[in-house]
Amino acid sequence: MEFAMHYPTMAAIGRFQKGAEIFHAKVVDGELFRLRGDIFGAPSFDKKPMPGKGVRTLVPINPSKIIAVGLNYADHARETGKAPPREPLFWIKATTSLLPDGGKIEIPFPRHRTDYEAELAIVIGRRIRNVTTKAAARYILGYTAAQDISDRNIQASDGQWCRCKSFDTFTPLGPYIETKLNPHDLSIQLFQNGQLRQNSNTSQLLFNCYQLVSFISMNLTLLPGDVILTGTPSGIGPIQSGDRLEVRIQGLAPLVNTVK
Repeated sequence: MEFAMHYPTMAAIGRFQKGAEIFHAKVVDGELFRLRGDIFGAPSFDKKPMPGKGVRTLVPINPSKIIAVGLNYADHARETGKAPPREPLFWIKATTSLLPDGGKIEIPFPRHRTDYEAELAIVIGRRIRNVTTKAAARYILGYTAAQDISDRNIQASDGQWCRCKSFDTFTPLGPYIETKLNPHDLSIQLFQNGQLRQNSNTSQLLFNCYQLVSFISMNLTLLPGDVILTGTPSGIGPIQSGDRLEVRIQGLAPLVNTVK
């Protein structure tokens, strides 16, 4: 998708492509200021904006792994008929499932029920192992919008959640990483063809962002750029070809994808 700014953000960083070149840039009032240096270090930005023509928006980060958290809203646990977990429930999704803003979600088995799931995503900024909840914020680069698309037929038959959520295009992510955001009281919504389907707030998370980072780091090493999907609220539902799905999270640019 060619770069198009949705609305001004506080400190948004995106990943873009122009020709064969891939780069990060800060997005300010519809203009791109190219990042110089390491996004995970102490980057600087060009003082003059670059032309946006011919620039394509990519997934904002290239993670070594995607970690998805399940049943992290009590209302979603209720609608699935499952009890809320006593500790975070997580699994790994394939990085090949990533899809940028504007990309098309492809349903591999049209006769299966395939659902949308709006989620707030955490982007890790530093290598982490065994970090406390109190210190977790220092290891987070920022936040972005995501979806955890799910094939329910395969989920039911497999009895686990990796394959049903790892098909190509099943993790829309972006468009930008917001680096200055308090994640604990944000409205989160999903619109399907303009109709509001999910409507909640991150204050309803059973395990908040810092608790998730800490817990996951106690079990495996997190690397810079890794993505954690924090769970979806109630209101999940099926998608079909031609749908337009929009995730709106307070403080973030909206994530918009269509279904093929």
